[in-house]
Amino acid sequence: MNQKEFEKKYVNKIIHGKCRKVMKDWPDKCVDLVLTDPPYGIKYENNFGVVETSSFRKTDVAWDIKPSDKCFNAMFKLGKNQIIWGGNYFLNILSATRCMLVWDKLNGNNPYADGEVAWTSFNSGVKIFRLLWLGSHARRLEPAYHPTQKPLLLMKWCLENFSKPNDLILDPFCGSGSTCVAAKILGRRYIGIDISEEYCEIARMRLKQMKTGISVTLQKQGYKGLLG
Repeated sequence: MNQKEFEKKYVNKIIHGKCRKVMKDWPDKCVDLVLTDPPYGIKYENNFGVVETSSFRKTDVAWDIKPSDKCFNAMFKLGKNQIIWGGNYFLNILSATRCMLVWDKLNGNNPYADGEVAWTSFNSGVKIFRLLWLGSHARRLEPAYHPTQKPLLLMKWCLENFSKPNDLILDPFCGSGSTCVAAKILGRRYIGIDISEEYCEIARMRLKQMKTGISVTLQKQGYKGLLG
């Protein structure tokens, strides 16, 4: 598959499937940036050692399967650059880097993590993004669709600092689609892949909401607007 064929088939789409299978025939360096937050394989264990799995589906941990080395090799092969959130969970795979990203959650004194870390392929200094993300305050900023959903503001910050308009952004573990929504807002092209059809559909609904103004909740209820 050449670059033109690849872009015609995949650009600005959310694809349900295993990322390695979806990406197997893609040309080298076909995307400008891989921006993703892979599952860590820890079953969403909180700071108290309690496995919460998901606030949406208590028994579903299928999305939390840790990627293989081959998945990371594919991301390095296909992307000109990479930003991988949760990089501290994959230090056995990732190489040394000058540029780590730090999300300071401004949580204050509580038992939850003070922040999160991303590994990048960029040759620049460490950068810090500060955004309070705790309980009801986080939900006031945006609805929660996925148990490990990254804030839209965080993903926009990543793209504003490490990509340019019309770049092609890939998230092979896109979950509820925050990377793709951020890309669309900022005039970047996107490809999202996820193993869960449920989360793929939510990502599509979030992208559709940007065009129609119809919320994900109303779309789930079958509302199509006055002209639907």
